[in-house]
Amino acid sequence: GTAEHLPVWDWLTLHINPMHRVLQPHEAEAASWLCYAESVLGGTTTVVDMWRFMEGSAKAAEAIGNRLVAVPYVGEHPDYNYFDTLDMNEAMIETWHRKAGGRVNVWVGLEHLFYADEAGQRRAVELAKKRGTGFHTHCSEAQIELAEFERRYGKRPMYVLDDLGFFETPLAMIAHGVWLDSAEIEFIAKRRVSVAHNPVSNMKLASGIALVGEMLAAGVAVGIGTDGEKENNNFDMFEEMKVASLLGKLKDLDAAAMDSWQVLRMATITGAKAIGLDAEIGSIEPGKRADIIAVRTDTPRMTPLYGEGPYFNLQHNLVHAVRGSDVAMTMIDGQIVVEDGEIKTADLGEIIAEVRKVAPGLFARRAAFLAENAGGVRQWTD
Repeated sequence: GTAEHLPVWDWLTLHINPMHRVLQPHEAEAASWLCYAESVLGGTTTVVDMWRFMEGSAKAAEAIGNRLVAVPYVGEHPDYNYFDTLDMNEAMIETWHRKAGGRVNVWVGLEHLFYADEAGQRRAVELAKKRGTGFHTHCSEAQIELAEFERRYGKRPMYVLDDLGFFETPLAMIAHGVWLDSAEIEFIAKRRVSVAHNPVSNMKLASGIALVGEMLAAGVAVGIGTDGEKENNNFDMFEEMKVASLLGKLKDLDAAAMDSWQVLRMATITGAKAIGLDAEIGSIEPGKRADIIAVRTDTPRMTPLYGEGPYFNLQHNLVHAVRGSDVAMTMIDGQIVVEDGEIKTADLGEIIAEVRKVAPGLFARRAAFLAENAGGVRQWTD
């Protein structure tokens, strides 16, 4: 609630990147503890998190019990030398990849292709291939990107990423993909490319509406994400499912579009496929990891509930009625981390207190930076 009512590039220029310029490791770790606690309380077992100073994030996930794909927020360009580096990314892979009993994994990340020079782009590809990890970046989030890709490369974004080798990595996932056209969708469907759909964020930042139905029909693995606390304001995946469904209907002017079963699959097995873990998680089957949640059925939002017969409505209640606060139990890798709606593996009061302690200093330093740099930070659009 501190970076509101701006389109994505103004939001980055005036709020988010100035924060990144002054962020300190202990503040980044405090944020991870809070975000990961909120996630499990709301029934989210697995998160793909692009963040800063992620040693602290991995420690938080290890302690709380989250299943984490950590993707360092990397910039390899003189204008973005305040972000994490590929050296830091490789060190994270060395220290944390496949740790915490396999719950913590580390991918290679670039915040955006334009946040890296040519050498950085090549090294990111080489690092993911050498280490056998996935690659993640933001792309095709706003219309302004398309013009810049055309100016720099004479091509649309997906063809550029392919030319640069990013689709030769074991798995590439792009966040958003709002402005992918039909040809690009068919193109990535034939490659190891998945998409993280962030409907609330895309609405809040007025980025646009992604062609999710078309992506799924083409065979692209599309998972659902919240994008982050700054651009969403919460981590409620049940809310995100509802918005994904309704936004799909609005996009196509078709009340049957993005039905409840399809959205549930995006939040479970298709989302697992999007991060290459569908053989381990995403469904309840013999031999898979025990990532299971229980949702209360004694609430107004779940009433009436018909578990069989012609009025079967469980899927509709889960997608369109339930909220994260209705989650009674969250189990990850066989460990109960939330029981009776309370987190069992960490002290939520201490987590909240730590964030309240460190947040004023972070905001004060950002305000001081902006007082000296009224236009915010330089963007590739400058």
